[in-house]
Amino acid sequence: MSKDLFSIQADAYARYRPSYPPALIDYLLSFTKARQRAWDCATGNGQAAVLLAPYFETIIATDTSEKQLSLAVPESNIVYQAAKAEQTGFPDNQFDLITVAQAYHWFTFAAFEKEAKRVAKPGCIIAAWCYNIPATHFEPLNGLIKSFYTTTVGPYWDAERKFIDDCYQTIPFNFEELPSKQFSIDVLWTEEALSGYFNSWSSVQHFITANKYNPVDALRARLSSAWPSGTKAMPFSFPIFLRIGRIDKN
Repeated sequence: MSKDLFSIQADAYARYRPSYPPALIDYLLSFTKARQRAWDCATGNGQAAVLLAPYFETIIATDTSEKQLSLAVPESNIVYQAAKAEQTGFPDNQFDLITVAQAYHWFTFAAFEKEAKRVAKPGCIIAAWCYNIPATHFEPLNGLIKSFYTTTVGPYWDAERKFIDDCYQTIPFNFEELPSKQFSIDVLWTEEALSGYFNSWSSVQHFITANKYNPVDALRARLSSAWPSGTKAMPFSFPIFLRIGRIDKN
């Protein structure tokens, strides 16, 4: 069963999680010839769904978190609804494209595979991608981010986080594999934006539950000390790891 780890920090997730580059969407569309219906599974607040909306007649965007869905950006052709990734209730043979952004590692893989194959049209494209921690050209900041990720909140990550550390190369992906490609999310962030992003991490919420204080508060003081003098915003880049395939109905 897919997990709901983001309802508590849904506001931070909606405000501070980065969006995806248009080049990634263009790459998915290069394989997607029919564009009637797409399913954005585990949509969160609809970041991927909104980017797909101009290209499809209808987007069905699902998530297990009602709080996340309540913060989703409305579009006339996006239908947001609560549903498990592995058990949707959709009719058979519905979708031309299935996307899973920053969430596939939380799924029960065999059950989701069965459901995806059931609701896909013949030849449906399926794409799952994730991004890891951000990096900048200023190494003192990179060191603080890596230390926070691995040491401070490292013990509080769920076991599934390892799939991201493995760049999605170890996830079960039993579909006809298509060529992947390297992408990145590039942002220009202030200290507030970077700290807000950390507050959206599930590991931070687990840390708070266990220790009764927020580790981001101490990190933010260290970031302020390391932040280059006179610089309001810094460029950060997130590497994207993509798995893409075609669903064969035979």
